[in-house]
Amino acid sequence: MTAVVEPTTGGDPMGPTEFVRRSLPAIGADLERLGHDLSPTTIARLLRDQDCSLRVNRKRFTGPDHPDRDRQSRNIDERIAIFEGLGQPIIGVDSKKKELVGNFKNAGAAWLREPEEVNVYDFLSDAECRATPYGICDVLSGRGHVCVGTSADTPAFAVEAIGSWWARHGSERYRGADELLILADGGGSNGHRPRLWKARLQERIADRYGLHVTVCHYPTGASKWNPVEHRLFGPVSINWAGQPLRSLEAMLGWARGTEVGGAGVTASLDRAEYPTKVKVPAAVMERLDRERHEVCPDWNDTISPRQPQVLH
Repeated sequence: MTAVVEPTTGGDPMGPTEFVRRSLPAIGADLERLGHDLSPTTIARLLRDQDCSLRVNRKRFTGPDHPDRDRQSRNIDERIAIFEGLGQPIIGVDSKKKELVGNFKNAGAAWLREPEEVNVYDFLSDAECRATPYGICDVLSGRGHVCVGTSADTPAFAVEAIGSWWARHGSERYRGADELLILADGGGSNGHRPRLWKARLQERIADRYGLHVTVCHYPTGASKWNPVEHRLFGPVSINWAGQPLRSLEAMLGWARGTEVGGAGVTASLDRAEYPTKVKVPAAVMERLDRERHEVCPDWNDTISPRQPQVLH
């Protein structure tokens, strides 16, 4: 058995587990040519006896660790502790994968008498739109907010989602706050590189509401530690699993029906158009009131208001 399987096994030959790539009938045909007539059931049992089984690929590696990964992780923990001690707001933000809105299959299973009947093909032309859920996890209160956008996932859309959350919920929940800590991934619409992200934070959040906005980005491969992933997007995905998102209203309803921190998730719809590939000139960046931190300056900065007026 081992002599037949070995040429087609994979994995670490020095490790405890091997992976058989061939089908049971194919292995049986090889054994039969060697004079061993075994059924597929017997072959499967013999393979299990040798610790072989059918397995899928496991996503585990995110690439080489950044040399400052641990340093940044400690820095984020320290920032969170400082803001918690001061009672200043902390939010984790990120975009969820885009969803086709229409009569399409949604991954997962739901308790129903009969399965939902959906389109065979996921054609964009059959969809109402392609929606982008942008999540905001309020760390101190344990609550979440989802802003569903129908345009492109751009830095302008990301900042607008944060601004609308602050105007509707954050400013009431944290009256008198003058600082805001944002925990974001290193890439995407709220990444550490896009100039538009920083420029819009200055204009839309810092200047408008008089907030000192500190942004800490998670290193590559560490985004799973962002609280928005497991505290908000995880429960939302479970709540609408197996439920076709046939309309934007249904999508918002499933988001609102999610319980996070003992309270329902709030949700809003943003139908504004956000153009892509917007260039921010160097002259605009020079006018920002932005201070890069000493620790991992590419990933940490604070943007302060340029005007004394505060809007609530």
